[in-house]
Amino acid sequence: MFLPLHDSNPVRHIRFPYVTYGLIALNIVVFVIQLAHGSGRSFDEFAITFAAVPVYFLNPLAPDRLPGLPDELTLLTYAFFHADWLHVLSNMLFLWVFGDNIEDALGHVKFIAFYLACAALSALVFFAFAGAQGGWLIGASGAVAGVMGAYIVLYPHARVFVLFQIVIPIPLPVPALWMLGVWAAMQVFYLVVGDTSPVAWSAHLGGLVIGALLCIPLKRRSVVLFGGR
Repeated sequence: MFLPLHDSNPVRHIRFPYVTYGLIALNIVVFVIQLAHGSGRSFDEFAITFAAVPVYFLNPLAPDRLPGLPDELTLLTYAFFHADWLHVLSNMLFLWVFGDNIEDALGHVKFIAFYLACAALSALVFFAFAGAQGGWLIGASGAVAGVMGAYIVLYPHARVFVLFQIVIPIPLPVPALWMLGVWAAMQVFYLVVGDTSPVAWSAHLGGLVIGALLCIPLKRRSVVLFGGR
């Protein structure tokens, strides 16, 4: 229904959001590597090796899937693999729009820790909802949702230019709280009502809440809450 294009919220504490752009580049490079392994069964087999799978965490007898590395590492690796181009590009668009300001608010090093923590914890939320029979989880959505949750807390009044698709695409500036609030409401709706798609709505909501909470102790002292005017 809508896509964010950019925001009117300049960075103030860093010269360049190289962590955000580095994460975007890494996600795209990993997806290209996935494509190099072919499509169909070979693509899925490669991705599932690095996916977060509930049964491996809920079954203590399950073998590790990464040679020489604990299976717990997939709580991070899953966030760099995607199902298709639409999946990776949509996640990276949201990260590009909102990530630079959260990196600015937290600092480069804290932002890396924040992003990875949102990825890992949102996967655990997915496990809690999916149970042992849940499918495998890939994608940066949980981590990016954490960035969006932080944006709601830190910059709810910042203007985000959004492309609305009703009859024809129309770019409109709206407060971040409105845009991200609608997005959050959609996640709640599909989580409660349910649908047949493989989208991990619980991971999205988990990441959103986790990001909103984590950014408060991690932000710079000079960054106020509920700003962006």
